[in-house]
Amino acid sequence: MRFGYGTNGFANHRLGDALRVLADLGYDGVALTLDHQHLDPFGPDLARRVAALAADLDRLGLAVVVETGARFLLDPWRKHSPTFLDPDRARRVEFLTRAVAIAADLNAEAVSFWSGNKPADLEPESAWAHLVDGCAEVLEAADEHDVRLGFEPEPGMLVEDLDGYFELSRRLGDPARFGLTLDIGHCRCNESEPVPDCVRRALPRLVNVQIDDMRRGTHEHLEFGKGEIDFPPVLAALEPYPGLVAVELPRDSHAAPRIARESLEFLRKAVAA
Repeated sequence: MRFGYGTNGFANHRLGDALRVLADLGYDGVALTLDHQHLDPFGPDLARRVAALAADLDRLGLAVVVETGARFLLDPWRKHSPTFLDPDRARRVEFLTRAVAIAADLNAEAVSFWSGNKPADLEPESAWAHLVDGCAEVLEAADEHDVRLGFEPEPGMLVEDLDGYFELSRRLGDPARFGLTLDIGHCRCNESEPVPDCVRRALPRLVNVQIDDMRRGTHEHLEFGKGEIDFPPVLAALEPYPGLVAVELPRDSHAAPRIARESLEFLRKAVAA
């Protein structure tokens, strides 16, 4: 099994330093969140910076997936805004199409993204229509650049569970390129089935995995062993999946090297259990 670590858990490190730490610890890859401090997609000299990063990843032997959950990249006042569901949704689509182009240049395994929260004054069917239209635009870019997409169900958002993902995929015509990002913690947080059963249900569409511990009903990414998930059966269920399984601890940058080391040790022991 190939393990990675999310750069959103290394927010206090320069990107190059974070990559070197992860490679030295023995990680196989990185989940790269495009953000102002880690490969700003709207900054100057983007092509040069992307090429330099691709060379660094190759030299370090790190695979990569591209994540797009930066909190204040698009709007300094509103977290995660705008989304597909906001009036200024074109900004989100522009960001995601840029992410697809960057992913192609990095030879990334997938680009991961989510729906956003439904505004209170937006009717559900209108929200779904906006989401489908936006995803269709991103799919066009993905087809052009031959990049796989991983749509992530996110607790509290319009699409918050596996049922929602499969409904969205159906509305898009079930395109082969429209894969699934599965956060293992989310399965414990808000899915009705046991976590290993969620994994098995997801496997046919799975292109990206985020892994963390979590408790039922509470969307808080926890270090391994601090939540309620029994990981050996989960990792056994993931065995057929060939992609990266990346640790997702976005609120733990204050102790990133230690937590990254302990996380990899935990996961390797859980695989062997």
